[in-house]
Order: sequence, then C-alpha cells, then structure tokens
Amino acid sequence: MTRTLALELAVQDAAGVRIAAQVGAARVELASALALGGLTPSPATLELAIAAAGEQGPEVHVLIRPRAGGFHYDDDEIAVSELDVRRAVDAGASGVVIGALDADGRLDRDVMARLRDAAGGASVTLHRAIDVTGDPLATLAVARELGLRRVLTSGGASAAIDGIDTLRALVVAAEGEIEIMAGSGVDAASAPTLAAIGVDAIHFSAKRSVQEQGGVRMGSAADGVGGYEVTDLATALAVLAALGRSPLG
Repeated sequence: MTRTLALELAVQDAAGVRIAAQVGAARVELASALALGGLTPSPATLELAIAAAGEQGPEVHVLIRPRAGGFHYDDDEIAVSELDVRRAVDAGASGVVIGALDADGRLDRDVMARLRDAAGGASVTLHRAIDVTGDPLATLAVARELGLRRVLTSGGASAAIDGIDTLRALVVAAEGEIEIMAGSGVDAASAPTLAAIGVDAIHFSAKRSVQEQGGVRMGSAADGVGGYEVTDLATALAVLAALGRSPLG
C-alpha cells in the first residue's frame, strides 16, 4: 500500500485556511500568536476558519494552549484547556492539538487523558511538548497508549531537519499505529529530506513578516506596534514544488 504524505499548514486566520486549500493541505493547525509558539485561537477566529475551509477544504485542527511558556499547567489552566477542547469540537473542529507535562517534565497521562476525553471522537494530536521531554521515544509510547492519532515533533531539535535521526527512530517505533508528523522550521530545502524518512505528514507555517510603517515610531511586538506574521502563498507553493506536487485548481 502506497503511503501518501499529508501536508499540514500552521495558520492564524481564515486567509491562512484559504492558502492551505490552494496548496492541497489535508489539515490546518489553527492557532493565534504563532510568534509565541501558538496559543488557543478565539471562537470567532475558529468560526471563520471553519467557514473558509468549507466542505471540500482542509480539516481544521485547533491548538489548545492557554499561555506561552512551558507545558506544566495548574488546575485553572487545565480547566480552561478542557473547556476550550469541548468548545472547539462543538464548533465543528475536526481535531485538537494538545500537550501537557508533569512537574518532572514527562507527559502527564492524567491531564492528557482528560483532554483526550473532552475531545470525544475528534482527532487528537500531541504537539511539540514531546520535544522538551527527556525521552521522545518513551513519550511516543505513552501517546500511543493513550490512543492519540498523531504526534507533531521536530525530533527534539529546534528545527526538524536537525532532529532527523530521532524522527527516523520515531517512525520505526510508531509501527504505523500512531502518525509521526515532522514540524518546526520546515521549508522548501528541508521538506523533501524529511519526507524521505517515512514520516506520515509534514507541518509547516509558510509565514512571512509584515512591518507596519505608519505611526510616529516603529515599536516591537511587546508594545503592540511592531510587525506581525501572515501565511504566505508563495512560500507555501515553494514547499509544494520541492515535494513535487502541484497546487489545486
């Protein structure tokens, strides 16, 4: 049976969903604040993203992350995440993207099970929290035991191409029972090499920065007047071409 490499685009809005549809992505990971590693998007953002995807577009999978920083959460943050999972699925999301670690930096089985159960029958992806655990292979085994659908990972490196040896080991360890999706810093140069090791999917953001020139002075993201990032069609098409694929339509 021939394996079909899936593409997932990390996007922040409906415009990003439309670009994902143009390049034939199977899924989008919808988030806000990708510059912070991604946070849970607003209900309105999700509603418009699902509308943009329509019946024929990519599946919308929602990142559930209550704050920036690490992945060890307190009771309030876990409660927020659980409610966000339920509301995302109720709003029509095809899946959620989650991750929670315990105080020792290992995957928190109890919290993950709680969030998985909140998703009902929707697809559940473990995000790159796996990459900050001490043993990604052991973390993969737990994710598999929990019945998660896939793992988004860079192989423990800042960029997926630098974690390729670990990614290759994860593909073998998964035994086809849980999907391995390579992500972080994926571009046209690295995508074909990552695809060749047998991952199930490639995750990339295809983003570019926009600098606003108006106003009295240029600021930074910290004071709310700096640049921002958008999904860029040309960048996404370059990844597509590197993989030997053609855009839809």
